[in-house]
Amino acid sequence: MRKLEGKVALVTGGTSGIGLATAKRFVAEGAYVFITGRRQAELDAAVKEIGQNVTGVQSDVSNLADLDRVFATIDQEQGHLHVLFANAGGGELAPLGSITEEHFDKTFNTNVKGLLFTVQKALPLLPEGASIILNASQTTTVATPAFSVYSATKAAVRSFARNWILDLKERKIRVNAISPGVVPTPGYDHLGLSGEQVQEFIDSQASVIPLGRVGTPDEIAKAVVFLACDDSSFVNGIELFVDGGMAQI
Repeated sequence: MRKLEGKVALVTGGTSGIGLATAKRFVAEGAYVFITGRRQAELDAAVKEIGQNVTGVQSDVSNLADLDRVFATIDQEQGHLHVLFANAGGGELAPLGSITEEHFDKTFNTNVKGLLFTVQKALPLLPEGASIILNASQTTTVATPAFSVYSATKAAVRSFARNWILDLKERKIRVNAISPGVVPTPGYDHLGLSGEQVQEFIDSQASVIPLGRVGTPDEIAKAVVFLACDDSSFVNGIELFVDGGMAQI
């Protein structure tokens, strides 16, 4: 019996990196998956790569009208949603002293506002016992230079998980946060660094991770599957670090 047999899942930001890896794992475990992405060409490519039991819906999570269209599509095609992985997010480096209003608004609109309304608009489709997984980050605990705005958004995400389990307790809906460590993905291309600088950052981080290496998107995806399925039926409100031990030292 596959872990998500017969379940319907949504992965926001499912066109690359952790989102795409998780969508693939969900399908492999028996789920029908909806994925979102801002760019249609990348969305189409991801749907083709996943190959089966998947629908792509173009949307920007920070746009509430786009979110309405996502959930209208899910309602029309499946009528319910058992698993929500609120994964869409991103950030750019900006040291204190150089932070602009545009940088702040862009990061909070996607990572906090977008995530909040993704979850809230999903609620009518979620049955009792559904699972919500929020993508946070080890930056909730481990400081990173020039990454304070992004880190603040992820601290908010972690706080959402802790609070929402109280709001949703009557419906027995579990909410957990997953906090990946250093996991190179295409999102690293948008940090504002050159390719050489990105590699230098990855190498420097690997040297201080207890396992001695960075992670892969599929390693995060396997942990998301755990939080999505009945294997974690008594796990609620946690922050699960998948970071090679970095946040523990």
